[in-house]
Amino acid sequence: MDRTDVLVLGSGIAGLTVALRCAEHGDVTVVTKRKSDDSATAWAQGGIAAVLSEDDSYDSHVADTLTAGAGLCHDVVVDLCVREGPAAVRWLIELGVEFSRGGDGELDLGREGGHTKRRVAHAGDITGREIERALLQRAVDHPRIRLLEWHMGVDLIALSKFGGPDQCVGAYVLDEKSGRVETILARATILATGGAGKVYLYTSNPDVATGDGVAMAYRAGAEIANMEFYQFHPTCLYHPQAKSFLISEALRGEGAVLRLPHSGEAFMQKHHPMADLAPRDIVARAIDFEMKRTGSDCVHLDITHKPKAFVRERFPNICAEVERYGLDLTQEPIPVVPAAHYMCGGVTSDMRGRTTLPGLWVIGEAACTGLHGANRLASNSLLEGLVMGTRAADKLAKKLPELRAAPEQTVPDWQIGSAVPSHEEVVVAHNWDELRRTMWNYVGIVRTNTRLRRAARRIALLEEEIREYYWKHLVTRDLLELRNIATVAGLIVSNAASRHESRGLHTNLDYPDVRADLAADTVSKRGVAPHARGA
Repeated sequence: MDRTDVLVLGSGIAGLTVALRCAEHGDVTVVTKRKSDDSATAWAQGGIAAVLSEDDSYDSHVADTLTAGAGLCHDVVVDLCVREGPAAVRWLIELGVEFSRGGDGELDLGREGGHTKRRVAHAGDITGREIERALLQRAVDHPRIRLLEWHMGVDLIALSKFGGPDQCVGAYVLDEKSGRVETILARATILATGGAGKVYLYTSNPDVATGDGVAMAYRAGAEIANMEFYQFHPTCLYHPQAKSFLISEALRGEGAVLRLPHSGEAFMQKHHPMADLAPRDIVARAIDFEMKRTGSDCVHLDITHKPKAFVRERFPNICAEVERYGLDLTQEPIPVVPAAHYMCGGVTSDMRGRTTLPGLWVIGEAACTGLHGANRLASNSLLEGLVMGTRAADKLAKKLPELRAAPEQTVPDWQIGSAVPSHEEVVVAHNWDELRRTMWNYVGIVRTNTRLRRAARRIALLEEEIREYYWKHLVTRDLLELRNIATVAGLIVSNAASRHESRGLHTNLDYPDVRADLAADTVSKRGVAPHARGA
């Protein structure tokens, strides 16, 4: 049994930000499923949205965020994230993050869909990789941070399970190399586990994005909100050998145009006044509509009208990656399709990262803070991870003396009971594939009540099979990930079925022109049916 002041699950921008800041006040253990740099952050191409020029303003960034969020953003959260964003970016620079700069030495700010100003700080087209490098280097060198790679949270430890109060005191964690489940007790447990793109068949996310934090929090009794709002990135590379390669929205920010593959017709102006710079939900639905209308397998993204030298300098990583598949971004339009990209819902948190379960905190994509509302504005995700990670650490710094003064908790170690190793891994693989195909076919960019009912029935059967398998066999990462995406899938479907309107990322063809007069969050808690907050 291990003890630590702060247990952080996840090693992306949110997890490493809160870990570095908390380590100034206590001992921190960071648990990560694979290598420490294997996170969605490292895959982020675009950048961080923040007001960093005199041509921009807080009001403008707030307005763009609220517009994208389709009436469901929490105004106070939007305002604080926007206002605290510039300081967060400067902190990254102090840590050694090397953002792209112009000839005058000033930050080279990009523009992405939904933004009315150029405000995206980036490091070429590998922003996330550069941020992860700098943060991880500091974390590895910090004497009060312990990094546990190849470890995965199994379940949160809630004292209520053992006859105590409703409080989280740590987590049971699988050491994948030894196969043992360890007990880690903590004065504060922080979920920074990222999203759940692997719940869908096609996603831009890395393999680690299986919704672990949301699933664990739900099982422990924390409130979950707005899971029906899953953002599909409009442009992932469409190629049989390419796996989840995202083509950054920054290309459209620099003038790239979406075209139909056969006629070459630019179609976005028919769908939105901002054309190719419309918010992501609108662009993804437009592509989905045009693909179904024309029977096409994909659409084309065209930036060939821009100088070749500019494209190669601005997007070196994307150019190199597509060339691996025999494509040349500078000379021909490239095939793209939408793919599951970002989870706008998550574990409900306040403005300091605290969940409804005492002792449990959540930051980053796993959290539902109210910043994104019904649709995330491009490049606001890294911003949220930075700002909320900082705010959570500031709050914890004040609480740690009080938490240390409390009596230490004792809980039972993990019990394997009569569980045995599995000799039927094909069951896990089959259920994994069936679940993701069900979500893609029935709960994708456009939904209907009939599709949602069909998905609910199939997912319920899969969850029953997975539960039976889980209790019979020793846990493995594959089994835990399957269990978690099944939980997340069920939450997405039930939340979507309870929202009788079309708003933001949630489009239901049975309510095409319906939008409730009063916008409300959809909240879920174990044992309680999803409902609108206040209903």
